[in-house]
Amino acid sequence: MTDKRFVLLHPSDNVLVCCARVTAGESVVLEGKSVTLHTEINVGHKVARVDIAKGARIIKYGAPIGSATDDIAFSRHVHLHNMKSDYIPSHTRESKQGEER
Repeated sequence: MTDKRFVLLHPSDNVLVCCARVTAGESVVLEGKSVTLHTEINVGHKVARVDIAKGARIIKYGAPIGSATDDIAFSRHVHLHNMKSDYIPSHTRESKQGEER
């Protein structure tokens, strides 16, 4: 059971996608576990469905969309601060337009 504000897009995904804003400190049920979210999660953003090790692929829609740049614990926000695109190297918070990575 998962809170209706999060959706699993594909059975092999390791993230859940937020479909209604959830504020930091709210308790939600994800994969049958009650957890308190540490950060606000906006619509379209992801949370970890399982623990994701640094370097592991982020799977959404049943396909890899990037890699974890840090260990990501279950229920934590998955976004640019802890993942990178494996397809668009300039898509990070650190890089600047026109800068090589």
